[in-house]
Amino acid sequence: MFDKILIANRGEIACRVIKTARRMGIKTVAVYSDADRNALHVQMADEAVHIGPPPANQSYIVIDRILDAIRQTGAQAVHPGYGFLSENRAFAAALEAAGVVFIGPPSPAIEAMGDKITSKKIAAAAGVSTVPGYMGLIADADEAVTISRQIGYPVMLKASAGGGGKGMRIAWNDQEAREGFQSSKNEAASSFGDDRIFIEKFVTQPRHIEIQVLADQHENVVYLHERECSIQRRNQKVIEEAPSPFLDPATRKAMGEQACALARAVGYTSAGTVEFIVDGSRNFYFLEMNTRLQVEHPVTELITGIDLVEQMIRVAAGQPLPFAQDDLKINGWAMESRLYAEDPYRNFLPSIGRLTRYRPPVEGPTPRGGIVRNDTGVYEGGEISMFYDPMIAKLCTWAPDRAGAIEEMRLALDTFEVEGIGHNLPFVGAVMDHPRFVAGNITTAFIAEEYPQGFQGATLDDETLRRVAAAAAAMHRVAEIRRTRISGTMDNHTRRVSDDWVVSLQGQAHAVTIAADPAGSTVRFADGTALRVESDWTPGQPLARLTVDGAPLVLKVGKIPMGFRLRLRGADLKCHVRSPRQHELALLMPEKAPPDTSKFLLCPMPGLVVKIAVAEGDEVQEGQALAMVEAMKMENILRAERRGIVRRIAAAAGASLKVDDVIMEFE
Repeated sequence: MFDKILIANRGEIACRVIKTARRMGIKTVAVYSDADRNALHVQMADEAVHIGPPPANQSYIVIDRILDAIRQTGAQAVHPGYGFLSENRAFAAALEAAGVVFIGPPSPAIEAMGDKITSKKIAAAAGVSTVPGYMGLIADADEAVTISRQIGYPVMLKASAGGGGKGMRIAWNDQEAREGFQSSKNEAASSFGDDRIFIEKFVTQPRHIEIQVLADQHENVVYLHERECSIQRRNQKVIEEAPSPFLDPATRKAMGEQACALARAVGYTSAGTVEFIVDGSRNFYFLEMNTRLQVEHPVTELITGIDLVEQMIRVAAGQPLPFAQDDLKINGWAMESRLYAEDPYRNFLPSIGRLTRYRPPVEGPTPRGGIVRNDTGVYEGGEISMFYDPMIAKLCTWAPDRAGAIEEMRLALDTFEVEGIGHNLPFVGAVMDHPRFVAGNITTAFIAEEYPQGFQGATLDDETLRRVAAAAAAMHRVAEIRRTRISGTMDNHTRRVSDDWVVSLQGQAHAVTIAADPAGSTVRFADGTALRVESDWTPGQPLARLTVDGAPLVLKVGKIPMGFRLRLRGADLKCHVRSPRQHELALLMPEKAPPDTSKFLLCPMPGLVVKIAVAEGDEVQEGQALAMVEAMKMENILRAERRGIVRRIAAAAGASLKVDDVIMEFE
């Protein structure tokens, strides 16, 4: 077994590998760029080596810099994590030449399967069903349009060396194929150093289901069942689960056996994932093989009890797998929600800045018999950089069944405190409550179909609103009692806190009466319904854990005049608790109108202006590309919302902008 390994990666996956290595008694080496000097993975590792400036193409994907770090530290093996150099054949070959073990598959397997064009040809030759497409090299945008027409729209343009949603575009017409080809090439070159693009038919209404395989150097190959990854946005997975709510045992077995056959055909060892599109009749089609550890591997670990990182290390050290296929059973259900530094209220655009508050839920067993796990690479007070992928944590839950895993995830998401940056916790919380998701009726089009206008926050059902109203009333009473006692200018008994209040939230007003006792409060509504509220919350605490009618309720709490800002289940509520007279007067108050920004193109995210596509005096049409802004390795095209004339250009290519900086003004 190895004494020391180097992790050629950063963030949560580097931290994840360090945890397993530490448990196995193996020392670890971290590498870091200027932007990651104070990163969590650097703090956790036994040693750390600086490898260059923040851009990945000047640090994390420069092979010579990683090799130099290996020489400095004497690491015997390298775990690549995912992304960066994890599927780079040249990197694996360079390690082999240096006498260093690559904790991953052999370089020929990486070349065969890591290249998406080659992998499809091999899969087809092996009898694996594949999606129709063009696997040859594409010279330019004109050829991309011609090929797209031949295949038939819609098509998917994908980076040959890609992964993680980078370098991927869906095109529904010639214009989108032309624009998508160039953007995909640019992203592929920036992220992978390889700008080759291929095109395949985009299968509408598909489910994305993948098989986890594991192979050793002794010809043992097994599959660890499947993961459902259909909840995606911009080709990036957001929520994963294992097993899939859609597969039956026969389809699961067929997919698993086919995945293993493909792995054997290319002499694969280590952990890998074979991705499939599955249609409504459970026909499945090979998409690609990821020759690395997947982001969503924790859900597989939770239902199998197998530490995939440990097995990768043991396989790389020449040890045989300690289990056979028949030993791998499915135990319970697991969910994973990816926490991204992106603002769901701004069309999920990247968000950067300091984490002024970062408090994940407590990991381990829950009172309900479930499990909470959080894989993360950040800490409170740390910075979220614009140079890397926006994912900052993976929140996972396990329970004996799917409904239980969802409920554990709901509570864990409500408990997760993140402040200082925009983040997608409200969105994943809303998905967990969505009837289609709860029913398992999902496809890769779920987000586009259910949130066609973007995410504007969840609307809570009446039953949940009543529970929140009862909780808010009880909390307000506690706050009022405390307020009357703070000044000390009056006898505690000279002012009695009222029992009658009106709770206003989400457009509803609930008149309530509170009967308090030492153990809690009974909140009675005007229709006679009563809810029992118990909690140890005290004013000022940003998280309130309550029990309402015997069921847990978790609220993120902020103070506003005459009430609270409450967040839960994807909803962000202004909740006012007023006396009946105050409520009457509040109804007479006019609402302040938001400022008019319709004449400006504002930068929707912190980023770098790549291109300004128009000039002052130009007439633009609705949907026309105006500018391109790059943030977190993704190019974002900003388009005109309506017809108009450009009056002033306020930013030039190369400018670094903040959120809401003016890019241009219209007449």
